[in-house]
Formats: sequence, C-alpha cells, structure tokens
Amino acid sequence: MTGFGRAEVSKKGMAARVEVRGVNSRYLEVTARLPRTLSSRENDVKEIVRKYINRGKVNVQVSLDTGSNGSAPLKINVDAAKAYYKLLEQLRKEVKLKEHVNLSHLLQFSEVLQATEDTEAGETEWQAVEQALNKAMKEFNVMRQKEGKELSKDFKKRIEWMGGTIDKVEKLSKERIPVERKRLHERVEQLLEDKTVLDQKRLELELILLSDKLDVTEECVRYRSHNKFFLEAMVNDDSAGRKLNFLVQEMNREANTIGSKSNDATIAHIVVNLKEEIEKIREQLQNIE
Repeated sequence: MTGFGRAEVSKKGMAARVEVRGVNSRYLEVTARLPRTLSSRENDVKEIVRKYINRGKVNVQVSLDTGSNGSAPLKINVDAAKAYYKLLEQLRKEVKLKEHVNLSHLLQFSEVLQATEDTEAGETEWQAVEQALNKAMKEFNVMRQKEGKELSKDFKKRIEWMGGTIDKVEKLSKERIPVERKRLHERVEQLLEDKTVLDQKRLELELILLSDKLDVTEECVRYRSHNKFFLEAMVNDDSAGRKLNFLVQEMNREANTIGSKSNDATIAHIVVNLKEEIEKIREQLQNIE
C-alpha cells in the first residue's frame, strides 16, 4: 500500500527532517539515506520502520540542519592526505602524466575527510532523527489506513455482488436438474428402443447419480462461507493480507468447480463474470499486509 510521511524535530539548535515514502512489495525492503555522521545508524532506522509495517518497499530520507555556527562535523586527516598525495605523484611519474595532482584528486579518498567524534552531538542528532522518524511513520500509516478503508468499501461491494450471483447460480442449477434428467431419459430410450433390454431401476439410479453431479449446492455453500470469512478477516485480523489471499484462491477453486459441473452456457457465462471479480480483488489484495 502506498504511503507518505514527513516530520521535523528541533533539538539543541539543530533540526532533523525525515521523509518516508513507500510502495507495495511482497516483502519489507527499507532503503535509508542518512547524513555521513549517522551512517552507523542505518540498522536502527530499519528496526524503527519494522515496528510500523510488515511489507512494502520503503525509502527513508534524513537530513540535518546543524545551525550556522560555522563548524563542520568533519576533520582533515592530514597524514592520509599526504600519503595519498605521495602515491598519486609516484603514479603520475610512472605513467608519465603531465597533469599535476590537485585537491579534487585527494578528495576522492574518503579517509581524507573524516567525521568528528563528538559523542554528545552525535547522540543529540540521533535522538532528533529518531523522534522525527517515529512521527513520519505514524503519518505514513495514517495515509495507508485511509487507503485501506477505501479498499475495504470496494471489497464489500464486490463480495455482496458475489453473494447474489452465487444465489442465482444455485437457483439455475436446481431448475436444470429435472429438465436434464428428462432429457437424458429420453435420449437413453431413443438409443435403446427395445424396452426389454432397458432396466428402469438401473436407469433411474444412474440418472439420480448424474443429477447429484450436476448439483452445485455444496460448492455454493462453501463459496458463501468464504465470503463470510473474507468480511470477518477484514475487520478482525491485524495482518489479514495472507488470509484474504488464501480465501480468494478458494473462491476461485469453487468457481471453477461450479463452471465444470453445471454444463450450462448461462451458468458458465455467470462464472466467467464471477472469476473476473475474483481477479480484481486478488490484484487489490497485493496492496494489503
């Protein structure tokens, strides 16, 4: 389910801004973009996100405003800079390059500029980011919940339509059974014109068995049961996504059985429409945890 959340927290003269964006995914994938001074907190960020959601591809963007006191959270590693300069000069001479080593070449090495080890400042930054991230995730979930309510309304309408359709299928099926029995009886009598060969009791037994095969009452009852459990799961289950997916699979199974057993063009056409609705629900369920 898509979502967006943004929050800002100020603490001791600095401000932390967090933006969270998410789209649907089968598993939870968290990508965090953090300032250099908080790069070691990436796992902490992911753990906070996991407290709020179970699935989705989530991008967390963190920025810090440390104020305008002129200080930078970096220091120069002079020894590393000199060592890299010496190596680059040696390389330049070996390959006979005319270009001289300059500052941009040295800055390609991350060791030249290092984060300052201000433990107190780093802890303050993390506390601000942590608070902002929690606020952003709450806003993120509010948006997802609103989308979920709209999906819930759509599901209920489709489930209600399916219930009425199953009632119609069951009625048509029951109406066809005596007609089908009569048609088959007449057909058998035409094939066996010699009545002495025809065993009436055996024929009646076979017609009864065939009628049972044409009857889809059992499948209709199970389908209604799946509809009922589907609606209950939407209301009662915190993580209903997997259960709803399973119920949709069972609905599709019952629909296939009804279509194959009924052997009727009208019912077959209704089953096609039923399966179209099932597929629409299945697609939307990919957005639900």
